[in-house]
Amino acid sequence: MLDLQAVTTTSGEISLDEAAIQPLRASLRGELICPGDAGYEQTRQVWNGMIDRRPALIIRCYGVADVIQAVNFARQHHLLLSVRGGGHSVAGTAVCDGGLMIDLSPMRAVRVDPEARTAHVQGGALWVDVDHETQQFGLAVPGGVISTTGVAGLTLGGGYGWLRGKYGLSCDCLRSVDIVTADGRLITASQDHNSDLFWGIRGGGGNFGIVTSFEFQLFPVGPQVIFCALLYAAEEAPRLLRAWRDFMAAAPDEFTCEAVLMVVPPLPAYPEALWGQKVVVFEGVYCGDLEAGEKYIQPLRQLSEPLLDMSGRWDYRQLQKGFDFFFIKGELHNYWKSLYLNTLSDAAIDLILDYYHKMPSSRTAVALRLHTGAVQRVGATESAFGDRSSQVMVSIDSQWFEPQASAANIAWTREYWTALLPYSSGKTYSNFAAILEEGNDLVRTSFGANYERLVALKNKYDPTNLFRLNQNIQPTVQVEHGL
Repeated sequence: MLDLQAVTTTSGEISLDEAAIQPLRASLRGELICPGDAGYEQTRQVWNGMIDRRPALIIRCYGVADVIQAVNFARQHHLLLSVRGGGHSVAGTAVCDGGLMIDLSPMRAVRVDPEARTAHVQGGALWVDVDHETQQFGLAVPGGVISTTGVAGLTLGGGYGWLRGKYGLSCDCLRSVDIVTADGRLITASQDHNSDLFWGIRGGGGNFGIVTSFEFQLFPVGPQVIFCALLYAAEEAPRLLRAWRDFMAAAPDEFTCEAVLMVVPPLPAYPEALWGQKVVVFEGVYCGDLEAGEKYIQPLRQLSEPLLDMSGRWDYRQLQKGFDFFFIKGELHNYWKSLYLNTLSDAAIDLILDYYHKMPSSRTAVALRLHTGAVQRVGATESAFGDRSSQVMVSIDSQWFEPQASAANIAWTREYWTALLPYSSGKTYSNFAAILEEGNDLVRTSFGANYERLVALKNKYDPTNLFRLNQNIQPTVQVEHGL
């Protein structure tokens, strides 16, 4: 007889016997997986190799009905609950220890309406699924830069990609969502229906329910774009970063470009002569007229003599897969932290470079993502994502192979982040939030003036904090009820 010990939302334990499990199993079209079952080990593994958690139950959902049954079961038994979309979260919140994991990964359908230029995307889809369908019609939605990233997590947290200068963040392109709330209801949220919830899910993460379907606005992109891909020697980085910053101050919306400080990895994508060399990389996409884009990026190609120049006309779908080899599932331990800097001053550049030269792992990268174009034209209170007035988001993407190297890499990342605080308001990007160890104070700071409005939404849609494994907005009614 099956007898499972599961963790509750109060950190206690509950015993789930066959009498409790069998009705749930019978209600599902999908799969109920327990420890020891075929597929358990594979399903519980997520992208970040640092995460090793073991749910008591996993429900692989084949449709909305399965999601509703899973949410109702978790609520009725007060189970600790995690939700997996693409499983690409750095913090690994898709998988919980001892609770119930709701797995949406079988739900990857994408339906495109080329006339309306919209796409309906299921909650377990990856960006490779979206790009495959939308590019058939010469359309795209601003997504991530890694094709295996989940649509849900990236969009609900914001969504930085190659098209953001022209079309904004992923969350800016949402038209509506279907979402299962903590009480097991399926509702639609848009500007016209449940508009308060629609405001909150655009940047507020998975705090308010499980999105089973996203409706995106699509835009004409591709099949080719101009990709700027330049590697320069790190010794030139102080001058080059200043030149890049000044060049981008006048950039048109069509051109989105970021700077990355890294060590060239020993991978076939790079010439062997460059392996192990520290470099500053300028990588960006011009999504307008191809000839105009080729002309526009020329000054960046002539800042110095590049070690490698892969710039040119790239197929958009291939570009979206072009960096996947950096992020193989389970291969590396990952601990990332981010910070929005008010300005990319000379002093900030010097500090960024100083810590870059001290990084303990050769697989770590530091990315500088500028706020330009359409991203900055969305008001601070128009969505939960909030204030966009900062000039740049710095992402410290620490990666390493050996578990014994974790302490040194985590300590360096935290020290780096703390050193940058004087140049920042203290706000972070929720999708790059290490392992969420900072707690509620950082969440409150990051959402700023929108925080209290988010708390009111949490009180309304998830008063018992069922959806808590995220950048959590804690409901005040939970405190008042002593739960």
